[in-house]
Amino acid sequence: MDAKWFKGKRVTVFGIGLLGGGVGTIRFLVENGARVIATDIKNKEQLAHSLEQMKDLKNVEYVLGQHRREDFTKVDMVIKTPQAQWTNKHIALAIKEGIPVEVDSSLFFKLCKVPIIGITGTKGKTTTSNLIHHILKKANKNPIKIGIGQMPVLDRLKLIKKNSVVIFELSSWRLSGLTKAHMSPHIGVFTNFFPDHMNYYRTMDEYLFDKKNIFVHQKPKDWFICNRDDATVGALCREAKGNMMMIASQHISDGRSVFCENGEIYINDGIDISAVMSVKENPLRGTHNTNNVMCAMAAAFAYGVSPKAIVAGVKSFRGVPHRLELVDEKKGVKYYNDTAATNPQSAIAALQSFTEPIILIAGGADKNLNYEKFAKEIVNVVKGVVFIKGDATDKIVRLIKKELGKDQEKIAFEIVDAMDKAVEIASLGAQKGDVVLLSPGAASFGVFANEFDRGNQFRSCVLSL
Repeated sequence: MDAKWFKGKRVTVFGIGLLGGGVGTIRFLVENGARVIATDIKNKEQLAHSLEQMKDLKNVEYVLGQHRREDFTKVDMVIKTPQAQWTNKHIALAIKEGIPVEVDSSLFFKLCKVPIIGITGTKGKTTTSNLIHHILKKANKNPIKIGIGQMPVLDRLKLIKKNSVVIFELSSWRLSGLTKAHMSPHIGVFTNFFPDHMNYYRTMDEYLFDKKNIFVHQKPKDWFICNRDDATVGALCREAKGNMMMIASQHISDGRSVFCENGEIYINDGIDISAVMSVKENPLRGTHNTNNVMCAMAAAFAYGVSPKAIVAGVKSFRGVPHRLELVDEKKGVKYYNDTAATNPQSAIAALQSFTEPIILIAGGADKNLNYEKFAKEIVNVVKGVVFIKGDATDKIVRLIKKELGKDQEKIAFEIVDAMDKAVEIASLGAQKGDVVLLSPGAASFGVFANEFDRGNQFRSCVLSL
């Protein structure tokens, strides 16, 4: 596909987004001569932040507070926000009328002419993506970040040069757009897989179906980076159509791999096995981040970066905001922002990353997830908890009380409705040597605009203590 196709075409962008998720798509379309209908169920006041970013654009018709039938039946293409389900009645109408429906990711893959390294997984995507970018940058390659965190997609196509390589973080929603396109990245990384977004998917099989687009359409010369420690991901290894590189927390003697053994990380190039760095040299906390580092190392190695350059990149990496981010230390208490832990497994991994006493800030909105293991971990390792109100919080509190039984005084907790209250209570209960950890294990909607707003509020409250 060529971007010239859009000249003179009528294209509906379904979903502008509160934080400007559709802004990059709209800007790309306008720059390539399309006549754009930008439609969102939210009103002008709610979308003020996003609309401000597009005030210089022409040839855009805004349809706000509603969706019109003709915008899905009398256009040349519909581009839906990744979060909108394919069963949405407006999307279904467009498909029924024979209107092509795309996601920003599927269009990007069709338009991009350079190699793409795609990263997916229930968690670890953003850290792994940023680390791969950092390694390649340090190795004097020309990596371009696409879709990482809140980063835009289509309007970054103009940044790509002939020697570029794209580092693309791919959620299951964005991967779903690759199904009809029959496309997968040249190097696909699958970090892990466990329950999440059960308020979006009916079953885990549906969730996995979308995730598998990270490798199912690969060609023989492509690469699949497969986490063998994860039972679901490991079972996918035999389905790989191209080259494969496994990562694991134990010795792998057969095939190309990156693995950890006796505190050392090794690279097996298929012939020789070499120790390249100590786990203690990993700048990121936690076992889960050791897996992220190995995934990034494997992807960089598959792309052709030398082990020496890979290690140099890893050691110089300084982490990613909102993911076990050390915000500050006040009176001997360290404050960590892990707001991106939006499911219980991620929050458990964060708790297991510390040996210090922990005061936890957690809870929020439920995504129809199971919190039993999270509640047990809280009871076993946490000194105190401040919960942000929400239906997930209600579930966790009930489970904690059940776990405590007759020993209800073992752990102190409070429920608040604002971050400043949470930080204030946590700091008052903390002593020198403690850690105050924001790792919610739940979604943010209801109290915060999104998880990043939650993390930013935490950072601001901590710095103002």
